[in-house]
Amino acid sequence: MVEDEEKKPKPHQQLCSNCLDRRLKSDFSNQLIFSYGVSDSPPSAVVQMSNAGGETCSASQFVLVYLPIDEHEHGCFIEYVNEYGLETNGGSNNQDPAKIGVGIVDKQPASLDSLSNCGRKTPLDGIGFKASTCNRARRFSCLRAMTALYPIARIGVCSYSIFEEIVSDFLCGCLEDHILCSLSLLIERKASGRDSVNFLRLLGIPSFDENSIPGCLRHPNIAPVLGLLKTSGYINLMLPKTPYTLENILHFSPNALKSEWHIRFLMYQLLSALAYLHGLGVAHGNICPSSVMLTDSCWSWLRFSDKPLLKINLSSGDTKHAISTSSMMSCCRESCSSQALYADLKLLPSMDWHTQFHRWWRGELSNFEYLLFLNKLAGRRWGDHTFHPVMPWVIDFNSKPDENSDSGWRDLSNSKWRLAKGDEQLDFTYSTSEIPHHVSDECLSELAVCSYKARRLPLSILRMTVRSVYEPNEYPSNMQRLYQWTPDECIPEFYCDPQIFCSLHSGMTDLAVPSWAGSPEEFIKLHRDALESYRVSSQIHNWIDITFGYQMSGQAAIAAKNVMLPSSEPTKPKSVGRRQLFTRPHPVRLSSTWKKQWRNNNTSRSHCQVNEVANDNSLLFEASYLQELEEASSFSEHARHLSPLYCFHRQDSEIHISPLEKTSSESFTGSFSNPPKIGNGHVVPSDIDLDYLLEHVEVEDESSTGYQELLLWRQKSSYSRNFSEDVANDIFSIGCLLAELYLQRPLFDSTSLSMYLESSVLPGLLQELPPHTKVLVEACIEKDWTRRPSTNNLLESPYFPSTVKSSYLLVAPLQLIAKDGSRLRYAANFAKQGALKAMGSFAAEMCAPYCLSLVVTPLSDTEVEWAYILLKEFIKCLTPKGVIKMILPTIQKILQTTGYSHLKVSLLQDSFVREIWNRTGKQAYLETIHPLVISNLYVAPHKSSASAASVLLIGSSEELGVPITVHQTILPLIQCFGRGICPDGIDVLVRIGGLLGETCIVRQMLPLLKHVAHSCIDVLSMNKSEPVQSWSALSLIDCLMTLEGLVAFLPREVVIKELIEDQSCLHVMVLMQTNLAFIVLQVAATTLMTICQQIGPELTTLHVLPRLKGLFDELAFSQDTANRSGSLGRSLKASKPKVDGESQIESRMDLVVLLYPSFASLLGIEKLRQGCATWLLIEQFLLRCHNWKWEQTRDSSRTGTENITAKRPLMSKGSTSDYSPAKLLLNGVGWSIPQSQGNRSAKNLMPHKWVRDIHQSHVERHESTSNLMKREPWSWFPNPAANWDGPDFLGRVGGLKDEIPWKIRASVISSVRAHHGALRSLAVCQDECTVFTAGVGPGFKGTVQKWELTRINSVSGYYGHEEVVNDICVLSSSGRIASCDGTVHVWNSQTGKLLSLIAEPSFDSTHLSSPLSPASKINADQASMLNSNTLSSGILTNAFDGSLYTCLHHLESLEMLVAGTGNGSLRFIDITQGRKLHLWRGESTESGFTSLVSAICSCGSDKMQASGAPASPSWIAAGLSSGQCRLFDVRSGNVIASWKAHDGYVTKLASPEDHLLLSSSLDRTLRIWDLRRNWPSQPIVFKGHTDGISGFSVWGKDVISISKNKIGLSSLSKVVDEDGQHRLIPQKLYMADQGTRNLSVLSSISILPFSRLFLVGTEDGYLRICC
Repeated sequence: MVEDEEKKPKPHQQLCSNCLDRRLKSDFSNQLIFSYGVSDSPPSAVVQMSNAGGETCSASQFVLVYLPIDEHEHGCFIEYVNEYGLETNGGSNNQDPAKIGVGIVDKQPASLDSLSNCGRKTPLDGIGFKASTCNRARRFSCLRAMTALYPIARIGVCSYSIFEEIVSDFLCGCLEDHILCSLSLLIERKASGRDSVNFLRLLGIPSFDENSIPGCLRHPNIAPVLGLLKTSGYINLMLPKTPYTLENILHFSPNALKSEWHIRFLMYQLLSALAYLHGLGVAHGNICPSSVMLTDSCWSWLRFSDKPLLKINLSSGDTKHAISTSSMMSCCRESCSSQALYADLKLLPSMDWHTQFHRWWRGELSNFEYLLFLNKLAGRRWGDHTFHPVMPWVIDFNSKPDENSDSGWRDLSNSKWRLAKGDEQLDFTYSTSEIPHHVSDECLSELAVCSYKARRLPLSILRMTVRSVYEPNEYPSNMQRLYQWTPDECIPEFYCDPQIFCSLHSGMTDLAVPSWAGSPEEFIKLHRDALESYRVSSQIHNWIDITFGYQMSGQAAIAAKNVMLPSSEPTKPKSVGRRQLFTRPHPVRLSSTWKKQWRNNNTSRSHCQVNEVANDNSLLFEASYLQELEEASSFSEHARHLSPLYCFHRQDSEIHISPLEKTSSESFTGSFSNPPKIGNGHVVPSDIDLDYLLEHVEVEDESSTGYQELLLWRQKSSYSRNFSEDVANDIFSIGCLLAELYLQRPLFDSTSLSMYLESSVLPGLLQELPPHTKVLVEACIEKDWTRRPSTNNLLESPYFPSTVKSSYLLVAPLQLIAKDGSRLRYAANFAKQGALKAMGSFAAEMCAPYCLSLVVTPLSDTEVEWAYILLKEFIKCLTPKGVIKMILPTIQKILQTTGYSHLKVSLLQDSFVREIWNRTGKQAYLETIHPLVISNLYVAPHKSSASAASVLLIGSSEELGVPITVHQTILPLIQCFGRGICPDGIDVLVRIGGLLGETCIVRQMLPLLKHVAHSCIDVLSMNKSEPVQSWSALSLIDCLMTLEGLVAFLPREVVIKELIEDQSCLHVMVLMQTNLAFIVLQVAATTLMTICQQIGPELTTLHVLPRLKGLFDELAFSQDTANRSGSLGRSLKASKPKVDGESQIESRMDLVVLLYPSFASLLGIEKLRQGCATWLLIEQFLLRCHNWKWEQTRDSSRTGTENITAKRPLMSKGSTSDYSPAKLLLNGVGWSIPQSQGNRSAKNLMPHKWVRDIHQSHVERHESTSNLMKREPWSWFPNPAANWDGPDFLGRVGGLKDEIPWKIRASVISSVRAHHGALRSLAVCQDECTVFTAGVGPGFKGTVQKWELTRINSVSGYYGHEEVVNDICVLSSSGRIASCDGTVHVWNSQTGKLLSLIAEPSFDSTHLSSPLSPASKINADQASMLNSNTLSSGILTNAFDGSLYTCLHHLESLEMLVAGTGNGSLRFIDITQGRKLHLWRGESTESGFTSLVSAICSCGSDKMQASGAPASPSWIAAGLSSGQCRLFDVRSGNVIASWKAHDGYVTKLASPEDHLLLSSSLDRTLRIWDLRRNWPSQPIVFKGHTDGISGFSVWGKDVISISKNKIGLSSLSKVVDEDGQHRLIPQKLYMADQGTRNLSVLSSISILPFSRLFLVGTEDGYLRICC
């Protein structure tokens, strides 16, 4: 309508966000939701579709760029859109445009061969273009260039239907799927067409050749333009929205680029895209961090959509780096609500930091405008509720702001969060938080923004961000309440937009303005005046310091109580966050100071001393002004990084070459007549095939790039010629970008760039770059643009290793807009053909994140095969650490999927898991995969995955050993009782019992099951809540069924002893309970009959029948027996419900039907009547109600018995239906967990072997079990039931490893004499079955023994040490061991052969004579010194020789060994090559005396990362005999900190978390140091030992320390006693079999976490296993 009619936009006019939103709805529809604007020039918006209900769809977001139609500047582009759109639309704009786009129409895409150079006819020449339409000379015509730049763009007229179709095509992945399919065919050695070859040429295979004719395929690093949609005055460019830009990464998550390799990989992508553009004769012209889009996987897209066809032939004067001042932000409608805002906001996008700051400082720019500018620098986006611009609250709204009054003004020196929470609460949060912080949220949260703007936002947004249920009364109704309600800061709308007070929703009243404001317009004026007042102007710098400045970090943040909670994932990319703009205090505004000075002057003039005071004040005023000017200028220079520059254009006629000359065909031909080739001198084939591709992707063994090689490249590259100065300026931008990735701040600003151009002074920051990078950057920013390297030279430089190039070749095709199935097919086939093997383990690990994401999504059967192949290939090619880091998290995600998954079943196969096991070791499997295998046996799993999981668990149990199987498999499965454990889960328990033998069943499983059963009966007998009752009943059923299966593996005598004579018979006890559900009684009766059938009639008569007498008596004299009639019985018989085909009992009297006829058949009627005094009453009941009597013929009797036992669902052999007691018991109860639908009949539950075992003769069974017991290992392992509280009915089955707490009993369960003398050190292998002990052997020589814990016997040893061994270390899973006796011996644990011997120089002469033989004897003086200076528990004194090694620490992630020395130094040793590396020398702590290193640890050394990979250390800690601790930086070797940690000898260090350091000492304390706090920090001190602590071991949050003959238990959790002290609990070890105390002095300790055991060594040479 007329009132909504937009005025025609002027060229380069910027649209405000409101006008842009209105324009979008006009061009498309209300269903297109405007999220926020991302650019002002040209106007760009992030949009997404909505569903029919107006709710925002979860689909991808898109960017629409409104490009103004300027025929002078974009004539060719406009003509291209008009002509192409006209042809595809049939000349009518009213028609819905058909799907078009060069290369993706319903025709075969034009190949490179079908396109020729200028002047030749091509298939694309017939759309109305004429050569005369473009007066610009370039390599190719505009048509060809645009065809290459927009190969998949759909051209048409703006409409929502076209937008939907484009989105659909993009999301389904059909736009470029044909290219990936063609590549797959090429890899499969099939006919593939030209698409694959053409695409590979884009990637530089066989070479980056600019002479090739541009085709119709998109380069994978060019941002895809999905649509070119024409509307009035504009052409809309439609792009997919990526989650990040490189600017986001640099500002908010610089650690997302995890290593230098990732930086090089990113730069290679950008250069490849730029080489493609330059090959078209097109320069980008605006390369900067914001123009680099990054996908979820951090794959880069170079964006150029704001300049659809960039120019290379403008004169240098036209391309001068300047921004037109006509680019003013304005509104396209006179009635726009934002018009007043943008009229006042005279910000120009081109103005840099210096200009804006000095304008504000001098008072030429308002506070409001300056704060908006700071918001823009911080990356905040107007309209983005997650990252909205922030403003300060300046008044509390209690009274009208008055500068002459102190009341009503907000204190700007404190954050709003601090004002709202109070200092006391913030101090408490900081001191008690695990990660010290004051502020847990942003200064302006999305919740606060949406609450502020609630009256203007759609209800769908309010429901999504504020509360799912819309309650209008919950929103603050007035400004004062709003201010008091929120701890967040304000938004700009409260200073400029009166409409924010007006509600669009019924039920929600307008936001009331304070009483001192008559209307929203008056309030906005008064509020804005308050912001611009002298009082605020003189304090606003304090608020800037808190929100954007130096008080965001360091000591200033602590003092201001403004420490922000850091990100839990620092390497995860982020698009929003807090950016600290300044590191110095922000200056006070000059105008406010001047006013103060003038006021003082006026005051002084009012007195008598007019002339003298005025002159003095004038001088003081000028001096003050000059001082403030100097401070402001210094501050402005300090923040120069806020005005980065990435390009420049010189007007130097001496080196300027006309672009028109450079764009001649001769020039191009001369420059690229011999294009360089990528690779190792490969000969370019006539056509590209798989063999050539594999040869190209192969990575040769290469060391780091040589610096001299890079310098030689630099010299040669200076002779390369660029197309034009514009192209050379792109190279300059690349150099600036590369430097910023390393420096994390811009290389150039206006000042430094000016100095460089005028005086050739390079920025000082350049010296901070690594040498290799510095060479490349200096080449790119060369002043003489003709000497800058071309993109081809850069791509082929030694700076990019072959791993980058081969990874790019593999990964780039995966980034096409294609279907996931096509991506998976390509990756799997390429890997299967040997691509991963050819590129090596490192490059394969770098490619893994891009490939493995494809296997997690639901897959078809064909895709499952590809996914399985891909995983297998990665497992083969990656290192063990790579498998742990990359593959195991992917497998975890797959195993966590619910429902049927073919891939899940494939991964649960024993062969696949065993391959992982062999590659990574048992510990990684147990931590990451094993709990998820168990999770596939409960909570309604699919039959296929449950079956596969059960077979895997059964097969692995024997190899894992009894302790680990009990704690990691049996107990977690028992914990699942009652929570939906499927039949396969029961089957796992039964089969493991049969596999591990009678001893395991009797000693481990039966006590646990009986414990569960008794706990369930106790719970069911109490008046608990319904969920607890239900879970208890289900648990009891699962427990009884497991017992039924295990009975088949036990001899009769054991069954009687354990299940019948053990206190009260468990089954009879269940049957005697009167308050149990009938289904529980039914299961108890049927399982009891199974036991009786196994032990036989004689033993049943002797042991079971007497216990059933009370039950039969109760049933015989019950009221049901007396009152039940025959007709009633017959009707019940006919109407009894069936559950899954089996009858269910409905009263306790039905137990008679289950038990009496069965016992009559088993024992005979006479024996039964003799044992049951009430037999007559029972038989009368059976005859009357069920027509059963014993006097019938044998056949009819059998038929009657079978008729009756048909009520026994668990014993019905003919049943093929499933049995689900959970459904039967809790049908319709919403909070219960239904059992799985597996077959629960005894026939299906029990394997055929069990059935055969039941019918074995007594002699055969006894012989087999006796032989089994002779072979039974782990006989020493105790019953874990004593450490277990039973099932947690209120708990949730989740992290199975943490479900069952470890209770330490301080009991010695087994002991063996390991050494003649003291046992000095322990080392446990990851499988927890093998232990190495180091101690004193005969003749005081050092010995190392290898122990197998299955039977606790020593299987081998190493006897090459001449001195006492003081430390030992297992070198991962390689089978190598390092032991230290002053020298370091590395030897093979399988053969005992010495592999290498390391000694410091003073001992080299004694050992190097025979480096691979047992060590030579050290001279007698040294030997006696070593032995005489050994304290109790093997602690060395300070007199230990400085050249001897004292302790060892394995850096697994670096494959290095760190050895401490007697002079306080650390020696690094290369394990693989067996040679010494660098030495970090210690500093003397006392004059003339150096302490020895007594303990070493590193960051992450005692734990795995969340992904399961060993943590790469960032620091190493060394403890000294003097009590000092030193913290070293791993990268530099510098001492980060050194402090007095203890008053005595430091005996052990450990790092359970990256920020925690644990230390123990002979001063009897255990201390926890938080390395994140200020240094030196106050540790948490644990006291309680009466003697010195000689060592400790950590698992999770538990710490076990040893002191003399006691252990001490403590927790890392901050639990304090009533007096505020942290105490550990000392306990004496007791011998489990004798009950006596352990009197031996403990020397070492190690925990077996998965076995829930710990080992201690003693001074008298014993190895003791404890629990």
